[in-house]
Amino acid sequence: MNIIETQQLTRRFGRTEAVQGLTLAVPEGSVFALLGSNGAGKSTTIKVLMNLLTPTSGVARVLGVDSRKLGERELAQIGYVSENQEMPRWMTVRQFLDYCRPFYPTWDRELEKALLAQFALPEERKLKHLSRGMLMKAALLSSLAYRPKLLVLDEPFSGLDPLVRDEFVRGVLEVSALGEWTVLVSSHDIEEVERLADHVAVLEAGRLRLSEPTEALQARFRRVEVTGAPDGAEPGRGWLEWERAGALTRFIETNYTGESTEDGWRLRFGGASLVAQPMTLREIFVALAKSGRAQAKEVSA
Repeated sequence: MNIIETQQLTRRFGRTEAVQGLTLAVPEGSVFALLGSNGAGKSTTIKVLMNLLTPTSGVARVLGVDSRKLGERELAQIGYVSENQEMPRWMTVRQFLDYCRPFYPTWDRELEKALLAQFALPEERKLKHLSRGMLMKAALLSSLAYRPKLLVLDEPFSGLDPLVRDEFVRGVLEVSALGEWTVLVSSHDIEEVERLADHVAVLEAGRLRLSEPTEALQARFRRVEVTGAPDGAEPGRGWLEWERAGALTRFIETNYTGESTEDGWRLRFGGASLVAQPMTLREIFVALAKSGRAQAKEVSA
């Protein structure tokens, strides 16, 4: 079952298409990362899903309901944390949690207590006197304590120091490990997302570049170095960042399948020496971003 589905989802602002024909499925129980550079359409997509914006065309369904018709029942099952979230900053942390609790029948006081201790939140301090990191942790706690079916995090790591990011990620990981909910996280902080996500989608200029399990994505990408390739060697289909410098040839294979792929390299390069290395999610993202920009330049030329 998919907790979120979109079909040809489009959102325009005047003549600008921030999201273009997006068809996407977020499996129930996954930690799903929506990646892309600034302006790729991540936050716009999430705002449409949360019914903060209406789609120009296409359909988005969240918890089985059209996003434009999300009601009290659905919203009580969705946790939402955004980098620009509005909060009643005149309240203390305790007052804020006391205020939120009655809205959610599933609120778990024991989980609230555990998260307060884990995040070291000062209960009697006003929100307006909290650091940005503490404020984000308070927002996260208020979205985790009622055990939502769907937790949506929109650029949650923006402006946080490494220690707070680590605590934030650890809080999400520990609770999501219970297997009771789905997490959708939008970010350009790839290193943190790599610790969280088991499924990745990449947006580029409002369009979906890819969507697949993180493990499968990393399995099919390899950074390859060839020493002593024949002079006439040409790049293969699906290769990225092909470059030659003297006796050394480098490229990125995007369709690695193991021994059969390596056999193909040997046929192409003869007796050359080959070294293939796995790639991090960040390295894959950067390679795809470079490829997308190169293709955009070719189209506009």
